[in-house]
Amino acid sequence: MGQGSVRIQTPEGKVIYIDPYCGEGYEPAADLILVTHEHGDHLDAEALKALTGEKTRLLLNAASAAKLAGVEGVPAPEVMAGGDKRILVFEERPESSVQPGDVIVEAVPAYNTTPGRDKFHPKGNGNGYVLTLDGLRIYIAGDTEDIPEMAELKDIDIAFLPCNQPYTMTPDQCVRAAQMVRPKVLIPYHFGETDITALPDRLPGMKVLLRQMQ
Repeated sequence: MGQGSVRIQTPEGKVIYIDPYCGEGYEPAADLILVTHEHGDHLDAEALKALTGEKTRLLLNAASAAKLAGVEGVPAPEVMAGGDKRILVFEERPESSVQPGDVIVEAVPAYNTTPGRDKFHPKGNGNGYVLTLDGLRIYIAGDTEDIPEMAELKDIDIAFLPCNQPYTMTPDQCVRAAQMVRPKVLIPYHFGETDITALPDRLPGMKVLLRQMQ
């Protein structure tokens, strides 16, 4: 996968993609696709087509849904904005109380705050997401800086934080964001050419996994 893409497989075998990019050869079909915002390196219609199966659900921000209008071969867009929460049921039963195998999706804000950068990701447009999978809480921040709303996130087990200046965070901002979110595990992602090798030493007591997730 490429750019800011993340793939998650649940214990029940459900496959979730966040911002899939460059879609040739993706297998298996996704059960759930989340799109953070409408930039071309996050919203890739060809990747969405490649991952779409009979029951694939697609959750995304309003601008991404508008950009997909008239595109054939993708799931019906389900728009979420910051503060929205959904319980996704993949078994044949009513969507009511949470059961094992369900996925809880919370959309949270993602935006730039530094003057001159706010044009890249304006407040109120893009999403980050918090997924709850059988009690495990995963935060995928999307393209954002270290915004104050991060301090409101609770009980995050794994956090994917971008570190790709000037579009998202500098290493200093990524450290501050991690200190606000307080995940058990931090995975920097979408970092391009930014040097992230010092992050583990700057976050003592936090498990930081460095992976090739550019």
